[in-house]
Amino acid sequence: MPSPLAPLHGRAFAAVIFDMDGTLIDSIPVVIRSWVRWAQEHGLEPERLQGFHGVPAAAIVADLLPPHRHESALSRINELELADTDGITVLPGAAEALAALAPDRCAIATSCSTPLAEVRIEATGLRVPRVVVTADDVERGKPHPDPFLLAAERLGVDAERCLVVEDAPGGLTAARAAGCATLAVTTTTPRHELVADAIVENLGDVAFTHSPQGGGVLVSSRSR
Repeated sequence: MPSPLAPLHGRAFAAVIFDMDGTLIDSIPVVIRSWVRWAQEHGLEPERLQGFHGVPAAAIVADLLPPHRHESALSRINELELADTDGITVLPGAAEALAALAPDRCAIATSCSTPLAEVRIEATGLRVPRVVVTADDVERGKPHPDPFLLAAERLGVDAERCLVVEDAPGGLTAARAAGCATLAVTTTTPRHELVADAIVENLGDVAFTHSPQGGGVLVSSRSR
């Protein structure tokens, strides 16, 4: 049986850009608790939240509530999420992936705000790349390409030479729009809903190495 990473074999990437929630860390219990409570407080059925995974909070609020309620509603969901880190864990292979990559060869591009990203990273003790792009850094978040374009720019590389690792359909849409190659993990989304160059269960299936010739980052299957 061919490796699920076969479409990426032989390609040397200038850098790897990781999504955070659902890709590097498991924050789903926190996200569910916070957003369900928020929805109930704002008179919304929690089912209205479906389909927003990976979308910045401001965009979700704007989609669900009238303009005059946006500011207070966004402030409230930020308050709820910042106060809750119970149960956040590092996903399999995430720490090893970040440790294997040189600081100028990896980045995080997340839909979290900067304070929320800092709180969740601190809760896990995960090693932080030099470049972290959050929803506060871009005018348009995922599914627009801006977060990945900015991450590549801050790394000093072309986005077309980057590999994006994502768990959410919206994030993969953003990565493709930025011209990046894509690797999906099935940590939060069924495989059949993910469109990517390669799909694996989690980062525990992936090994990142630097090309001996200095040509970039290579991707291969990791034996468990």
